[in-house]
Amino acid sequence: MSPSFRDGAREGFRAFLPLSVGLVPWALVTGVAMRSTGLSVIESVGMNLIVFAGTAQLGTLPLIGAGAPLWLIMLTALVLNLRFVIFSAALAPAFDRVPLLQRVLSGYLLVDGVFAVGAERMLASQDRDWRMGFFLAPSAYAWVLWQVFVLCGVLGAGALPRDWSLEFMATIALITLLVPIARARPMLLAALVGGLATVLLKDMPLRLGMIAGIVLGIAAGFAVERWQARRTAP
Repeated sequence: MSPSFRDGAREGFRAFLPLSVGLVPWALVTGVAMRSTGLSVIESVGMNLIVFAGTAQLGTLPLIGAGAPLWLIMLTALVLNLRFVIFSAALAPAFDRVPLLQRVLSGYLLVDGVFAVGAERMLASQDRDWRMGFFLAPSAYAWVLWQVFVLCGVLGAGALPRDWSLEFMATIALITLLVPIARARPMLLAALVGGLATVLLKDMPLRLGMIAGIVLGIAAGFAVERWQARRTAP
């Protein structure tokens, strides 16, 4: 590790630390939900390691519990994770000339909070080692935190009091991630359109209203981004 990498790692960790607190209730809820759906401890841990995406896990668990077809479960997970395609595209310049293996690992570790606090600073830096340290340190910390507290939820699913309202705490955690991301106009419009469409289409069968809302939100965000690009083009 170069001194520049270590400097970036320290700064990235400090920037992400306040947001990381919100991962704890979210991870606990995910662990409890997997056991409540009927997954075994081994299945829950395996899903958590492979998927590593709380929104996709929580979004597909009701479908798994209801015995929905595999194609619908996979489609739901894919749609719920589409935002990471946008995040990856936005961060791509920061990974210029980074080895393929490191890019693949970074893609697996990418989480909303690290993108929210780090995208601007990573793109502004000309030091590749600093950028990698700034990204990898909080991302690895988020992975460890998530795995530990999901495991706590899995193993303690029957012991946690039901009046703790962990589901509400997880919602608050998601909102704290949304606020910094939604400062950009395309992101804000995407969130508004997606949320409104999901509420209006909530009666669609097999939770397809949620998928439709996500698709509409992403489409709205892309449309505004292209409109802004055309306005600023010479």
